[in-house]
Amino acid sequence: MLSRFARIFLAVSLLVALWGLSLARHPDAEVWVHPWVHPWDTEPGPVRILRFDASVGTLVPGQTAQLCYSVENARVVRISPMQSAWPAQSRCFDVVPEHTTHYTLLAEGFDGTVATRSFTLSVLRLPATVPSGLQYAVRRRITTRTQSRANS
Repeated sequence: MLSRFARIFLAVSLLVALWGLSLARHPDAEVWVHPWVHPWDTEPGPVRILRFDASVGTLVPGQTAQLCYSVENARVVRISPMQSAWPAQSRCFDVVPEHTTHYTLLAEGFDGTVATRSFTLSVLRLPATVPSGLQYAVRRRITTRTQSRANS
């Protein structure tokens, strides 16, 4: 049976361990900030969009691109045509557009100012491919006609 001091020491040790684990974050983890509360570690001022772009300029249907954005002094962030976004110093996520899409980021600051930035991600349609057997048949027919005309 553990003594009273050993139990207290064990309880305090567990609390310190949990506190330490809560401080250890993944480097890419986002800090959640309530939209009505201005973070202490940021300077008050107008909202600024530092970055809003995609990892590629063009892609084909089914291909994935990374959409990245970074905002400063933002209370609310919206990305159209999508719905899920939040204020972040740096955030990237995957998108798989099926057609050319125009993305717009709208960031509203704590002081009421609004900043917007847009770009278009082009999706190219690939030409229809002709089965190789059909190409051979077309080439053979053309060759045959050419030879028959040469013989006449």
